[in-house]
Amino acid sequence: MRRVAITGMGVVSPVGNTLETFWSNLLAGKSGVRAITKFDASKFPVRIAGEVDGFDPALYMDPKTARRVAPFTQYAVAAAKMAVEDSGIDFKAEPDPYRCGCLVSSGVGGIDVTQTETLRMFNNDTVKVTPFAIPSIIADMAAGIVSIEHGLRGPNFGVVSACATGLHSIGLAARSIRYGEADVMLAGGCEAPLCPVSVAGFAALHALSTSNDEPEKASRPFDKDRNGFVMAEGGAVLVLEEMERAKARGARIYAELAGFGMTGDAFHMTAPMPGGEAGAKAMELAMAEAGVPKDGLDYINAHGTSTQMNDKTETAAFKLALGEDNARKVAISSTKSMTGHLLGGTGAVETVVCALAIARGAVPPTINYTTPDPECDLDYVPNVAREMKVDVALNNSLGFGGHNACAVLKRV
Repeated sequence: MRRVAITGMGVVSPVGNTLETFWSNLLAGKSGVRAITKFDASKFPVRIAGEVDGFDPALYMDPKTARRVAPFTQYAVAAAKMAVEDSGIDFKAEPDPYRCGCLVSSGVGGIDVTQTETLRMFNNDTVKVTPFAIPSIIADMAAGIVSIEHGLRGPNFGVVSACATGLHSIGLAARSIRYGEADVMLAGGCEAPLCPVSVAGFAALHALSTSNDEPEKASRPFDKDRNGFVMAEGGAVLVLEEMERAKARGARIYAELAGFGMTGDAFHMTAPMPGGEAGAKAMELAMAEAGVPKDGLDYINAHGTSTQMNDKTETAAFKLALGEDNARKVAISSTKSMTGHLLGGTGAVETVVCALAIARGAVPPTINYTTPDPECDLDYVPNVAREMKVDVALNNSLGFGGHNACAVLKRV
């Protein structure tokens, strides 16, 4: 099968809207979690989130497009434009647009638009909504608009697998290149879930942190005193390119996307499978495809949500997949401690982290790690970034519904 190179990346996040700002803030251990400003959350049990700050859609698309699409699609268009510029690809000069595709997805799509238009109808006793309601709501529109912006006529769709959405998108896009369906794919995930119904819904599940008085300390993956995840918005898009083509045009290659695995828990609507067997299997599949042995990982970007169940189950999965001795030797961190949890965008953002760890020779920390948990007893790179050579990195994403996705990146 053909090899897949990562040649461009773009990110919109609570810790930065450029690749360099994003990376420098992660290495500095800076949190992007703050009090919610997008709506009045004063009556909610959860009043904090990872909001994108200083985002101007006019920098990335024309005003008409910006007005007609939901924020999650705006984030996708912005991240894709940055990724394409970063890669140096000129899609207008591509000889065959049907060899260039797009797989950019969202977990909840335009949930904010759904709420706004529903309230408009019932509060005004009308059957009228904006004609852009449906195109704004449906989750595939991120891929649709990104493909229009760049003239991509190859494989073009979105997937929905809750918090595994972004990584499923990247893995499946890589397979389109591996199997010869495309030569270049824009791939990633994006999310804009910060609206009352979404926050209230996750709060009702008791999934969110209620540390409202200390927002920057609320997301504390693997720490004994963790009390839920922090919802966030943003996303990332990567340029995936067939390896020999990338080398031939002299592209800067961040890393090779060398392996991908996916499984399902078949266990519970929201809870992970105890013991992490299915999550471990996804890791094993990704490592096998990449040709990486159990002792061959240098860094893992964990799903690490800061919930009691996820973090101890994922720790068990690492030990099961790698063997306990090998698991203890790997540097593991959860950048959700700084970005919060971007739902369908998180797997894409964290793939960017893995690629930069390989390219830049450093791994971000897990901040807010102060009280060790006996059930989470691995090396979580606590509180301070670590300079180290990373030849092989693994990215883990797990979603409600029991969706497990895993990718392995290697130095080229």
